[in-house]
This record gives sequence, C-alpha cells and structure tokens, in this order.
Amino acid sequence: MRRKKHHHSLLPGILGSNSALTLLELILVVAIVGTVSGIAVPSYLAYRDKVLTQEAISDIVVIELVLQKYFAEKGRYPDSLIDIGQGGKEDPWGNPYQYLNIANMTNKGKCRKNKKMNPINTDFDLYSVGKNGKSSSPIVSQPSWDDIIRAYDGAYIGLAKDIL
Repeated sequence: MRRKKHHHSLLPGILGSNSALTLLELILVVAIVGTVSGIAVPSYLAYRDKVLTQEAISDIVVIELVLQKYFAEKGRYPDSLIDIGQGGKEDPWGNPYQYLNIANMTNKGKCRKNKKMNPINTDFDLYSVGKNGKSSSPIVSQPSWDDIIRAYDGAYIGLAKDIL
C-alpha cells in the first residue's frame, strides 16, 4: 500500500505538489510584510516624534519653574543654566537646551523673533533646537520649525511651527 504524501504548500493545486515554499508564496509573504511595514513604520515614527516633543516640553516647563524660583529669590534671572544646576541638560535628541537672559538686554539681536521680527519673550528665551539640531532666531525660518520653544513669556510652550 502506497502512502499518500502530505502537501505543506499553500497553493498545492495551482503550483504543484512540492513541500517547500514556492516562489509565489515567498513573494506573497514579502509583499504582505512590506505593506504592513509601510503602514506601521511611519505611524511609529510619528508617534515617537510626538513623545519626544512632549518630553522636551516637560523639560522646558521644569527648567522654567527653576528659573522663576531663582528670580523670586534673587530678583533677577541667572546668566546661564549652569547657575541653576541645569547646565548641560540635553533635550531628547541629545542637544543642550538653549537659554538667553534677555530681561536686562538692550540689544535684542540674539532673541527669538516672530513674523514681525519682535522678540517672542521679554524675560528669557528657553528652547530646544529640536529633532534637526538646527535653529535660527526668527522662528519663521525653516530650521526653527521643529524647535520646542517657550514663547510669550511662558504662555506658550511647544513646536515653533504651531504658532507661525
């Protein structure tokens, strides 16, 4: 009595009766994996960017609170983040947070500016250069769009591009 072979191919009737994966099955699997990856990877990267942006916003809020406490105790803002123990603190992308005490400055050339080229803060600038690691003082400039900024003396903290 002859024993019947078991077929493990997904498409035995169409492509024959070998027990290994057929080329068509392999192409089908690769296409499915590619499609799922094409949908999942961009979604994951967008989610990851949102999480890192929220982390930078939280860091800026904490640093801002420490700066306000320093001001309440000393009547002025510090010259650098080192003075409040936050020197060298890095954003989620590995770049140091940027701080500029502008409360007593007469030349506002280095201050962050809006569309009308007015400083966006009157007390201090505090921001992350964002994912691209680049920035310029006018926030309308494309390198600054991904910056996480503190604007309008703390009334806004978020992506620069969202207040343009």
